[in-house]
Formats: sequence, C-alpha cells, structure tokens
Amino acid sequence: MSPELPQGVAPATPLLTMQREAVRQAMNRSFALTVDELLILRDLDGQPMRPMQPPPGVTPRDSAALLLLYPSEGELWLPLTVRSARLTTHRGEVSLPGGRTDPQDDGPIGTALREAWEELGIKTSYVEPLGTLTPFYIPPSNSRLTPVVGLSLVEPDLNPNPDEVEAAFSVPLRCLFDPAIIQEEIWERGAVRMRVPFFALEGYKVWGATALLLSELLARMRRVGFS
Repeated sequence: MSPELPQGVAPATPLLTMQREAVRQAMNRSFALTVDELLILRDLDGQPMRPMQPPPGVTPRDSAALLLLYPSEGELWLPLTVRSARLTTHRGEVSLPGGRTDPQDDGPIGTALREAWEELGIKTSYVEPLGTLTPFYIPPSNSRLTPVVGLSLVEPDLNPNPDEVEAAFSVPLRCLFDPAIIQEEIWERGAVRMRVPFFALEGYKVWGATALLLSELLARMRRVGFS
C-alpha cells in the first residue's frame, strides 16, 4: 500500500516529481553563474547596471523573501504579489512575500516564512526550506535581500494582507522557461536610459529584484539539466 498522505496532498505526477527533484538538485549544488544567465538591468550597450553590493560605507538592512513552490494540477506553481500602494517603496510592483529581518527571526529563513504568513497567510508547517539564492542589494530600500526557496506539500490558501498586498496570483513554474514571456523594453529614469528585461506574466511586468532572483533559480535548474 502507498503511504497515507497528509490531508490536501495529492499523489505526485511524473512532471511534479521531476520538477521537485530538479529544484532540490539546483539548490543542493554550488554554481558560479554568469551575469548573462540573469535578468538584470543593463545600459544600452548591454553592460549590467544593477549594484549587487551596497556602496562603500553603507550598511544595508537585512531582509528576506520566500520563493515558494507548491503542487497544483500535477505540477509546481509559485505565488507572486502585487505590492500595495500604501507601502513606501516599490508600490504596485510584482514581488514575493518578504521584508526586513526582525530581531526575533531565525535568520533569513525565519524572516521569509514569517513574511509569507503575514502577507499571504501561508501556513509554514508543510513548507520545506531548501536553501537560499544569492543575496543582493536593493538601493531604494537600502536592504540586502536573501531569497529563500521552499517547497510546500500542499497548495496554500492565499489570503493577501491589504496593508501590504494589492493582489496575489500564481503561475506554473514551467511557464517561466518559455522564452516568449521574457521581454525587454527601454526605460528612461531621469536622464538615464536602460534596458529592462522582465517576465510578462498575467498582464504584469515582473522586473527588478523579482526577475533577478527568479532567473537565478531557472539558471540553476538549467545547470542540472531541467528546461
């Protein structure tokens, strides 16, 4: 007999099993990724513009975000949030649940799990943290963000906190590997023109920090043979 699964956990399909294994392998190995593998702001000549570290003498605040992968319809999905207009930074941008590290948090994983509960009501009892992606600096909020990747055994009920989240939506992991959803535009900020790559998802442009960390996970998965 097959072991009894917790309530709400569906038996794994071959695709789901393959995706889970690829994510585990991608997070268990160390990679020297190149900047060409990442979706990152660039100048018009194609040179990266995003600072990955704070300027000399600047001490950033620690923060973390949760990239949660959960089973639905026989494959892995991930939830994304649209940041509330009430927030002071990154209003209206597509993001992942996350925020500043509190003193009582148990490192980045503790921060990411707490923020996922506070922003989306994600219960963490079935979330298995797999590790972290490369931390990087976010200038507008002067924060050093550590992305945490986790697997959930069940499909969560998303209950957005209106103080922080305007809306929430989910997409299948496999769609991020579709080259057609990766697009680029020329944006002008002040007197600076830049190339902005993004994932076109559900009518939103997923760019900046969220695009960067999602592209790192995809690059890692490609390195272990998943595409």
